[in-house]
Amino acid sequence: MGVSESYIYGCILLISLGVFLVSEKMAARNQTKDLKCATHLLNDKFRNMTEEKKAIVRDLGFGGLMHIPPLRVDHQFLRELANNFKLGENRLKTGYGSFQITPKKIGDALGINATGDLFPEKVDYKKLSDDDKIIYRRFQGKTLKSLTDEMMEIGVGNEEERLMFKRIFILYIQMAFLLPTTINKISPVHLTPIFKMDGISERNWGGHVLTFMVKGITDYQEKKKKAINGCLFALMIIYFHLSKNKGKNRTERPPKPWIANWTKEQLMERMTAEREEILGIVKMAETREKMKKKKKKKKKKTRNKKNKKRKASPTSSSQTETTDSDTSTSESEAQEDSEDSGRKHPGKQGKKMDSRKRKQRQEESDSDSESESEPSDESEESSPAEKEKKKKKTKTTPKKTQQKKKKVVVEDSPPEEDQYFDGENQAGLRSIEGRYVSSEM
Repeated sequence: MGVSESYIYGCILLISLGVFLVSEKMAARNQTKDLKCATHLLNDKFRNMTEEKKAIVRDLGFGGLMHIPPLRVDHQFLRELANNFKLGENRLKTGYGSFQITPKKIGDALGINATGDLFPEKVDYKKLSDDDKIIYRRFQGKTLKSLTDEMMEIGVGNEEERLMFKRIFILYIQMAFLLPTTINKISPVHLTPIFKMDGISERNWGGHVLTFMVKGITDYQEKKKKAINGCLFALMIIYFHLSKNKGKNRTERPPKPWIANWTKEQLMERMTAEREEILGIVKMAETREKMKKKKKKKKKKTRNKKNKKRKASPTSSSQTETTDSDTSTSESEAQEDSEDSGRKHPGKQGKKMDSRKRKQRQEESDSDSESESEPSDESEESSPAEKEKKKKKTKTTPKKTQQKKKKVVVEDSPPEEDQYFDGENQAGLRSIEGRYVSSEM
């Protein structure tokens, strides 16, 4: 029984340990996601902070952040803000217009200073003094959770503790809200402000936030990173405030910080309007996606048409060759048909032949009348000039008919060849043939 009981206790311990590890992993995952402007975490810590610590936070210049409500911001909406941010110009293009994002506007939105010198991008450890190196090593590798616990537990009874609280709070506020990252550890950029605490509230915090946010959006747009580093919550407040108060005079605009004029309910209502009613930025994003899909479809159609044309080009060329040969053969056949039709149906040529027949008949009738009136001896003794004239008259036969139809001139043409002509033309031509022969006789 003892073995069985120990075995059962061991199983229970293993199960409890597994549940603990799973819960720790889930908490770490949630913390990593909440690094994108973790308003819930920030609001909770300010609410549970002592009044003495709150006074120190106000002296540091971060009192405006206490107005941030506990809000779950839609990540899709934040992503659309980053998509519509124009790099190089620092402009947010929306359905309400294009808004220039400056350090001053970030300062007005969050209630932080936006004038003075910027912080360095990184810490050069070699150039630090011995005391600063100790501070660097103390906070190096710290997680957000360890900083949060230390910030809430440390006392502020003496000057040394107050200075340490200031350093811890500056690291915490950067990691949790102003300069959030997906890495759950302190970054070198977070350490730069804590070495020179004198005049810390007069430094350009608005420029510090904007520089880091632009770098995060650049990595997202150009390097195609999934996570976006930077305080996109500040970008959202600027967008909401400027679009709501567009066209108003300075006296009509709400006071600074802008975040103090928005309750949790108002922010939720505006975000649902952006998401459900498809207003402003989300509408632009959806129309942009639709235009991209249409362009892709058009490109596919044009490519398919080009491919079809390329495939059909060799067959079409052969078809054109066959059509050319067909047209040439049809033209030759048409010429042959025209010649046959000219033979079977003379048309205009027949009319010309009729007129020439009439002239020849008149001349022959005149010659017959002359032969009847004059004696046969005179006709025999006619001058050679007259004989030549008669020969010329007989020779003035229609050239076209002689060239095309030489069979007509032949004296003894067979009856089959005479069948080229029909009706009156056939009879007329036969009579002319007989007279040609008699005149030549």
